[in-house]
Amino acid sequence: MKPWMVVTLIILAIAVVVFIVLTIIGKRMEKKQAEQKEQLDAAKQTVTLLIIDKKRLPVKDSGLPQVVIDQVPKMMRRSKMPIVKVKAGPRIVNMVADDKIFDVIPVGKEVKATVSGIYITDVKATRGKLDTPPTKGKGGFRRKLYKARDKAQAELDAAEKEKNSGKKKKKR
Repeated sequence: MKPWMVVTLIILAIAVVVFIVLTIIGKRMEKKQAEQKEQLDAAKQTVTLLIIDKKRLPVKDSGLPQVVIDQVPKMMRRSKMPIVKVKAGPRIVNMVADDKIFDVIPVGKEVKATVSGIYITDVKATRGKLDTPPTKGKGGFRRKLYKARDKAQAELDAAEKEKNSGKKKKKR
């Protein structure tokens, strides 16, 4: 056999092994995530909260209890988490929000939140509606291109209008 064929076969075999290992690990992670979701759903409660502040902070600077910080995996300790400072009854508590709802949480308003321990999983407005942030849709390049086109067209229209108003003044 030629050397380049041997190298190609070895690389192909390694790629197949890596693919199989990642598939097995992915299935295990899905099972763990499903179990954790079931635990969160079993312990959830609906509570009225007054949102004081919300920030993305590293776990060590979040103000969460030391027990919680110790349970966070070491790889996640440096990453920023969505932390919400709330008033639940007479107590002011720091809680962790779900990434999906963090942008929807209004600051300075009272909300009905679904809470599981110190984890906020869902938010509903007690009065009025929640402000939904603009969603990022597909076609980001196309949207930018259209904005640039509209801006250029507006500049051309303004220049043409100025040019036409200058001609009218000279005729008079």
